[in-house]
Amino acid sequence: MGRRKLVVGNWKMNGLRAQLPEVEAIGALAAERPVVEVGLCLPATLIMAASQVKGGAFVGAQDCHMKDNGAHTGCLSAAMLAEAGASWTIVGHSERRQDQGETDADIAAKALAARAAGLKVILCVGESLDVRDAGGAEDVVSAQLLASLPEGAAADWLAIAYEPIWAIGTGRIPTMEAVEAMHKALRAALASRIGAGEANAMRILYGGSMNGENAAELMAIEDVDGGLVGGASLTATKFAPVIAAAG
Repeated sequence: MGRRKLVVGNWKMNGLRAQLPEVEAIGALAAERPVVEVGLCLPATLIMAASQVKGGAFVGAQDCHMKDNGAHTGCLSAAMLAEAGASWTIVGHSERRQDQGETDADIAAKALAARAAGLKVILCVGESLDVRDAGGAEDVVSAQLLASLPEGAAADWLAIAYEPIWAIGTGRIPTMEAVEAMHKALRAALASRIGAGEANAMRILYGGSMNGENAAELMAIEDVDGGLVGGASLTATKFAPVIAAAG
């Protein structure tokens, strides 16, 4: 059996209670296509309310702290997020790596903390435009993945998201050949660390201006197992064609 497609909306710093009807509508879309796993990673302030109207979708968080508790003002532990209703979390998004200075070691620690709290994890990796233009992006991103990969990484709780940083929110995407080469390289890197069987079972998502117009072409690539979707996930109308393209 092939890998089940995984399509996840990352709302970033968007969403108030007034947007809960969009969550409900996306949950209804997910229920209509059970062959696809659909989720929304929402601001923490919406997780509890959204979990009551999520329908066939899961609700996730956008980050978690690597510690269980303590003097970390403004931070949220994985256990807190799970209690609020999250079942997944993103770690290592490029905006956290760049804006908050998170390191590969931080990302691995967060993934382990999430796992310990019962959350599944989407671990993000990706390159800047300078790295892409210099050549060898596959080697750079594969090394980032291996440095961020938590101990005990397994397909039943971890997915990888490749996000070319320069494509996020710009409407630009790499060529299909470049996406294919990167996803193939990341699967090979996973195999080198966790074995071919586990690597072949792990889902690798594409993130970076995926939308209703390009989702079908992107997800037709052999090693693209879904998408981590930004702006196109904020409404059911825009997210619907992405979900449909996955299955």
